[in-house]
Amino acid sequence: MIRKKSRREESLDDAELARLLPAPGDPHLSLDRHLLLEEHLMSEIQRTAPVPAPVPVPALAPATAPSRRPARRVLLIGVPVTAAALAGAFAFTALTNSGGSGLAAATPPPVEAPVVRIEPGSTAQLASTVEHIAAAASAGKTPEPGPGQYIYIKSKVSYLSVSHTDADDSKTLVEPLHIREAWNSPDGKQGWLDEPGYQPKGGVTLDSNVKPSLGAASYDYLKTLPTDPDALLKKIYKETKGQGNSPDQEAFATVGGLLGEQLAPAKLNAALYRAAAKIPGVVVVDHAQDAAGREGIALAHVDQKSGDRTEWIFDPKTYAYLGSRAVQVKQADGIKPGTVLEYTAVLERAVVDAQKQRPGAQGTGA
Repeated sequence: MIRKKSRREESLDDAELARLLPAPGDPHLSLDRHLLLEEHLMSEIQRTAPVPAPVPVPALAPATAPSRRPARRVLLIGVPVTAAALAGAFAFTALTNSGGSGLAAATPPPVEAPVVRIEPGSTAQLASTVEHIAAAASAGKTPEPGPGQYIYIKSKVSYLSVSHTDADDSKTLVEPLHIREAWNSPDGKQGWLDEPGYQPKGGVTLDSNVKPSLGAASYDYLKTLPTDPDALLKKIYKETKGQGNSPDQEAFATVGGLLGEQLAPAKLNAALYRAAAKIPGVVVVDHAQDAAGREGIALAHVDQKSGDRTEWIFDPKTYAYLGSRAVQVKQADGIKPGTVLEYTAVLERAVVDAQKQRPGAQGTGA
């Protein structure tokens, strides 16, 4: 807090001022205070999330407020914490989660983020690669969900937990790879999220009365979007104006948000890729790996402010979407280049007949 001086204080000399003021305290936060501030931060995030009730968030875990567009769940970036505080926080998580709150026994402790060689990106094959991807999207058989049905997405994911600790500022911690399953109704009003260890046991509701938009898209909303790439990109820039670190990065992130836990009509899917290719700074990365270990080719864009590169990964033969990855490409916030901040893999995409139902019984696979 910045304390504004009164006129009387301004007239005091340095010695007198030093005598009147108390000695400075220890700036190091206690674990209790650290957890309290974290709880306040997460409650503020959850208060603005489009869900009817907040979800308890374990200490030093990523923000887990259910979202229809999973954004990067970054907690305490650039805020150093001690190793002892981390250990204490995990113990606190285990105690509170086992106290009848409905959460799993404990949130898995984060692990050291993988580090990969930074593959250079190029625009040389951008046009042809995007056309291959768009053609594959157009030719794909996309099931259309009907009334009462749900879009089911099963993914393997890992998100950033903390950029570094003051015990070792070279380590970036991420969640262990885990399964995340989401169900969403075509109109976006009903849904369910099951993410063991990161959501209450059995899952949480995604029900929402929020008006659908690019940031909270439903299948029905996506059907209303233009399929002309230029018109689509113009709408994306208009709706996301003033968001993110730059207009281009936010446009790229917005398109990426529609590729993971969502199902888009085939023509729109193709238009999204063609629109993304028009965003300045988009490149092709010849080699990338998703969270399931599948090798692919990627469309990528670097956030010049945060220094990380978001990659959408596609099968190099079929050009089907596999997943995404975020790799730090330049030093920032204590994160060294090559660090994988998050990665995902879409394992299954389908239309099912009921919430919480998995494909295989009555569901229709995508």
